[in-house]
Amino acid sequence: MSPGIGLMKRRLEKEKDAIALAISGIAKKYDIIPKNVKTLETKYHDDAGDWYVALGWEEKKAIVKMDSVLGTIIEIKEI
Repeated sequence: MSPGIGLMKRRLEKEKDAIALAISGIAKKYDIIPKNVKTLETKYHDDAGDWYVALGWEEKKAIVKMDSVLGTIIEIKEI
């Protein structure tokens, strides 16, 4: 039996860790310079253990959903 999400060690423990991963994912996917990406908003979902980071660059915006335990990007949705 595996421990609940609250008992597992998170790889994305802090907001700054989540922002760094989100910016890295956006920069790689859209081939842009990371310093041109602005953080618009961050949210942490306590029950699911997921980070949501809204980012903006040029005229585009995207929401990056990440798993805090695995430290991976689950989804990038352009809005």
